[in-house]
Amino acid sequence: MILDKEMLRGFYASYSEKVKAARLSLGHPLTYAEKVLYSHLYNQDNLRQYKRGEDYVDFRPNRVAMQDATAQMALLQFMNAGKDRVAVPASVHCDHLIRADVGVQKDLSAARQVNKEVYDFLRSVSQKYHIGFWEPGAGIIHQVVLENYAFPGGMMVGTDSHTPNAGGLGMIAVGVGGADAVDVLTDQPWELKMPRLIGVHLTGKLSGWASPKDVILKVLGILTVKGGTNAILEYFGEGVQTISATGRATICNMGAELGATCSLFPYDGRTEEYLCRTGRKEVAQWASCIASDLCADEEVMADYMSYYDQVLEINLSAIEPHLNGPFTPDAATPLSQMKERGVMEDYPMTVEVGLVGSCTNSSYEDLARAASVARQVKEKHLEVKAQLIINPGSEQIRFTAERDGILDDLKSIGGIIMTNACGPCIGQWKRHTDDDNRKNSIVTSFNRNFRRRADGNPNTYAFIGSPELTVALAIAGRLDFNPVTDTLINKNGLAVMLDAPAGATFPEEGFAVADKGFLLPSDEHCDMEVVISPTSDRLQRLEPFMPWDGNDYVDMPLLIKTQGKCTTDHISMAGPWLKFRGHLQNISDNLLMGAVNAFNGESNKVKCQLDGRYVEVSTAAKAYKAHNISSVVIAEDNYGEGSSREHAAMEPRFLNVKVVLAKSFARIHETNLKKQGMLALTFSDKCDYERVREDDRISVIGLKGMSPGSQLTIIAKHSDGTEDSFLADHTYNETQIAWFQAGSALNYSRKGQ
Repeated sequence: MILDKEMLRGFYASYSEKVKAARLSLGHPLTYAEKVLYSHLYNQDNLRQYKRGEDYVDFRPNRVAMQDATAQMALLQFMNAGKDRVAVPASVHCDHLIRADVGVQKDLSAARQVNKEVYDFLRSVSQKYHIGFWEPGAGIIHQVVLENYAFPGGMMVGTDSHTPNAGGLGMIAVGVGGADAVDVLTDQPWELKMPRLIGVHLTGKLSGWASPKDVILKVLGILTVKGGTNAILEYFGEGVQTISATGRATICNMGAELGATCSLFPYDGRTEEYLCRTGRKEVAQWASCIASDLCADEEVMADYMSYYDQVLEINLSAIEPHLNGPFTPDAATPLSQMKERGVMEDYPMTVEVGLVGSCTNSSYEDLARAASVARQVKEKHLEVKAQLIINPGSEQIRFTAERDGILDDLKSIGGIIMTNACGPCIGQWKRHTDDDNRKNSIVTSFNRNFRRRADGNPNTYAFIGSPELTVALAIAGRLDFNPVTDTLINKNGLAVMLDAPAGATFPEEGFAVADKGFLLPSDEHCDMEVVISPTSDRLQRLEPFMPWDGNDYVDMPLLIKTQGKCTTDHISMAGPWLKFRGHLQNISDNLLMGAVNAFNGESNKVKCQLDGRYVEVSTAAKAYKAHNISSVVIAEDNYGEGSSREHAAMEPRFLNVKVVLAKSFARIHETNLKKQGMLALTFSDKCDYERVREDDRISVIGLKGMSPGSQLTIIAKHSDGTEDSFLADHTYNETQIAWFQAGSALNYSRKGQ
């Protein structure tokens, strides 16, 4: 079934003319990313050359996707926008709130009971405002989007940082906060800094144990978690044709770990086949008719070094299996080096759990290749040393994999089949362990491995690899086992090697499913009342934030000076806190609880300047707020790396934090701060970070004259009577300054209605 068929028909009818107009206006051949970007300008009359990495541009995406944890806040904001229905096709996917405990049957039933209030809210608000609703158990948002919604040449936003997964089908798909999604849902311009373009030239062909996952793990080692900030990675070259559509999606998915705006693959026969195999033959026909506009122009390919801001050369034939980690996804280690690296870094070398799934690697092909490794346990008389957990990507994948015996292959070696949901990848894992703080190692096919993320244990060393490698290491029980070169001793005392994985890209008998768990958008429920109990601890109606009072911020106490990596997981933890994602007051109790205080090296322990006691970060912030005192956060580089969760911006805003001053910001989080009316400032000189002391009262001077490109003065008054003064930069344009002055972007848009 083709969803949103009329929108797609209209899109393909006009796309090529827009590309042609862009080529004529810009006066040069176009990369594929440029074609998609310029064909989605909010106002085609504003067609001109925009400076990459500098100019803010207004776009008009085709659709919005929201997962349940972030959809709550996005839709609570949308309800305040005064609209009768969404302006573009949209969908809600219930995949984040389901706990992985003992297995799908009991876990899914428990989730439906525990989260009933939230699911009822999301279902009713979806029905009222004409939004597609995917029930709990229907699947992980990005796999479901790939199977049902993604289309070549399109543009979408999603309230999850791994929305770029859809780039595997040639779509510019960008992870955003809920306020950005509301812009699109209400037909407002969606603003994005024109991305830089990083070309990734693929040659050769993957073989043996190497997988598409290893391509992005290698790229992460090259570019790091900051290297793709405000950039699109566009893949091209003869090597592209050797990678399946779901393999491409894996690569695009983890482009989020680079800080990239998104990643993009061109349209070709692989894309066409995936569309046809997932019931969208007509979309494939429309795309095939304009195939030359769904890839870079020939002139670009002939001289690609001249058209991209940076180019990576990747020979797929030279790629080897990788394990990235621990604690950061860009710590790239070719598996052949793990023996040496493990000893040098004192890693716990025993693998205790292997986890297969997540939005990154839960396709049919992923499970088929993993199962081909699992079958060898019986064939070669081996024993499995580690626990194995599997989360299929969608009900369609699960149903088909079960029909084809793939799940039985994984269960035959002790694999536990969890719900078609994020589960351990988002911290929804009830791990059964003898010690929640013991040092240990796990291997996953996930995308992130931040400390505490999977199981809450700060001493869990999480390493990222492909699904097939995850199964191999679960069998071996060792991080330093290399299936390319190493043998295992079987039950008969014989040394045997695992054969390289092999699995069908598509099921031989086609995909099948009894019930996708989907409610179509309908106009039948437009009069439905969305009920939110005033006594609920899960849901809370939003009150608008107060506008700026027109004065400089003066003598704000330092709330916390964070040290080192401070991701959105550190600012607003997931795991058990997911249950409060629709209740701003309650979830604000986790504010910055994972951040490390630069003055004592501890987490969630800061000095409250009102009484000198060391308390939780949220406790200090609430004390300041109760006395009508604003506060400030100081941070290091890439502050807000990771998830798109806007709670990491809304919580400090709710608790009266007015300014975050950092060495640099991750793209999504900086935008989220701006949307909520906060000041996201950067040190003009990063060394000034060292000047901020624990007892400081901090002022921001020059707000009345704030303009694009201007600098603000920071005054840090120390407790000994001295003070330091230094400059701070910002990236606010005129519209974003208006958001700040109005108190939030939503306040600003309501005022303009």
